[in-house]
Amino acid sequence: MDKKSNKRKIAPIYPPVVLSIAGSDSGGGAGIQADLKTMESLGVFGTCAITSITAQNTRRVDSVMVIPVAEVGAQIDSILSDFEVSAAKTGMLANTQNIEMIARRSKSFEFPLIVDPVMVATSGDALLESGAEEAYKELIKNSQIVTPNADEAGVLAAMEIRNISDAIDAGEKILKMGTENVLVKGGHIKGDTVVDILVTKEGNIQIEHEWIDSDITHGSGCTLSSAITANVAKGETIEDAVCESIAFVERALRYPIDVGRGPGTIHHLVELREKGERQATIETIRSIVSELVRLEIRPLVPEVGMNIVGSTPYAESIEEMAGVEGRITKTSRGVNIGDGVVFGASSHVARFLKEAREYHPYLRFAMNCKFNEKIELGIEKIGWETKEYNRMDQEKSIRENEGNTMEWGAREVFSDQGPLVAKVIDRGADGKEPMLKLVFVDSETLISDVKMLLKEI
Repeated sequence: MDKKSNKRKIAPIYPPVVLSIAGSDSGGGAGIQADLKTMESLGVFGTCAITSITAQNTRRVDSVMVIPVAEVGAQIDSILSDFEVSAAKTGMLANTQNIEMIARRSKSFEFPLIVDPVMVATSGDALLESGAEEAYKELIKNSQIVTPNADEAGVLAAMEIRNISDAIDAGEKILKMGTENVLVKGGHIKGDTVVDILVTKEGNIQIEHEWIDSDITHGSGCTLSSAITANVAKGETIEDAVCESIAFVERALRYPIDVGRGPGTIHHLVELREKGERQATIETIRSIVSELVRLEIRPLVPEVGMNIVGSTPYAESIEEMAGVEGRITKTSRGVNIGDGVVFGASSHVARFLKEAREYHPYLRFAMNCKFNEKIELGIEKIGWETKEYNRMDQEKSIRENEGNTMEWGAREVFSDQGPLVAKVIDRGADGKEPMLKLVFVDSETLISDVKMLLKEI
């Protein structure tokens, strides 16, 4: 505080500045709107030059108005005359004139350029005038990376892409146009998994990940190229920027926003939302632990200790799940509640919950309890439905790797995609204590179920 003026002092931050040259999506899921939200989510300051205005929603593109090329250029000039830009990307450029103008200007750019050769919307509507594809070749020469999907790569390379080998060939052809790297996105290539291919002058890197069962993909391409732009602006290598951006988009696809009457949009701010839920998750676990201590939980604590694990609504890893550090353990008269609640504290119970969420993504909490004849009888009295997995059914490679049993066990009981059965019995094995695992959508059900079980035993 400045005593003379009674004004609070500011504490400015200095994020990297990035530029998106792309079209506007009135539906908010793609284009400039997706770019700016993604950039903000990843900690850079986004600026823009709008090339076109589309009237579109979650179902279709109704109309496109292309901004005069001189006005697009004026927007770029205005940004570059004031901001120190660390990276830029192109999205929907709409016509030959815009592509050629940006290609000329990009020769003097003193920062990396990411080219996303947008040609068709997710809805199937054309976003590039016929014949403009050829103009991209000059722009590609000045880019650090080009990010076509398989269809766009096929157009640029003048070939049909049916498989990964074709995608690599197309990427190598585009690489010869002068760019430093090509990322051929694999979402349009049929296969057991999605394989994105980063083609570089040193070779190619295949980035494999699982399909997500969703038709809510609007804005995924824009979001990926924007994330790469943000990560490059922060100083990441191109390989790291691509891998981190693919993981970012995978989470955005897994937790989409279901708005509109058609397929909704991916969740551009999901990384911020995940971080924003962490403190609330910790507080909920603390509250659960306090209540369990009050309920005298000792009869349910296994010899190896108990953990209560809470996932943020958007968690994709065990590091994004909070648990009791040191576990809840038995003492001669009660329990020791460990060293506090922190993220990444649990391995076993967190792995079980993470895998369970693959099949029931609204699950938020899990815990492990002692299991014996008395507890089994109590479960029967309550009338709970249970499932079991038998450790002896594991392949040797799974048994020999500590922690893998949790993921395997969750797959065994949840992968049938049937209604959720939240009580899972593990009868143990040599050197492995029998255990009851419970999963929950909310903390209230957890407390209620523990009360019932304690009452019966």
